[in-house]
Amino acid sequence: MKATAFKTADYLKTQKDIVAYLNAALEDGEPAVLLEALRNVAQAKGGMAALAKAAGVSRESLYRTLSRRGNPKIDTIMELLRALGLKLTIERQKAA
Repeated sequence: MKATAFKTADYLKTQKDIVAYLNAALEDGEPAVLLEALRNVAQAKGGMAALAKAAGVSRESLYRTLSRRGNPKIDTIMELLRALGLKLTIERQKAA
């Protein structure tokens, strides 16, 4: 039996799945985790080229932005989320 590679994007079928996945990435607190999650969501939604076009950025710029060493501006993140039909919200952190 041949094993197939695990691809997170294969499991991000609905907006509900995507929202839960991105929220979990945000809760991790590491920016690199969020960038990787956004890359996976881009793949699930048709690829980087499709997301770049929807967000109004070049594909190369999107690859750089979401790379492991990326350091995107908040306006770029907001445009990516808008292109994905999502928005960023803030809520009060629960006391520890």
